[in-house]
Amino acid sequence: MAYDDSNIFARMLRGEVPCRAVYEDDYALAFHDIRPLAPVHVLVIPKGPYVSLDDMTMSASTEFVGGFFNAVAETARSLGLAEDGYRVLANIGADAHQEVMHFHIHIFGGQPLGPMLSRRD
Repeated sequence: MAYDDSNIFARMLRGEVPCRAVYEDDYALAFHDIRPLAPVHVLVIPKGPYVSLDDMTMSASTEFVGGFFNAVAETARSLGLAEDGYRVLANIGADAHQEVMHFHIHIFGGQPLGPMLSRRD
């Protein structure tokens, strides 16, 4: 899938759409989700035109990929989530219900989160 630079996250990175930023560095921008699903629900997006994790790891430098994942961890630490725990989630592609075609990671925390998925027995 080709990257669409008119998506909402690309527009945020260009400063065209405001967000409630909580962390930013050369690799990523982290901000509060507009429809939180937990007391803490933050999105972390890479500063590059990547649709998915596969796209980013195939196209970006190892330094960039590492910097992005360091930004995810630093965001969680800065929100005070590291000690009690948190969940990271990336929805990639149609089967995972990716809504914005710009790679992003959700960080959830601030309460016990329960099981990830229900068992299919």
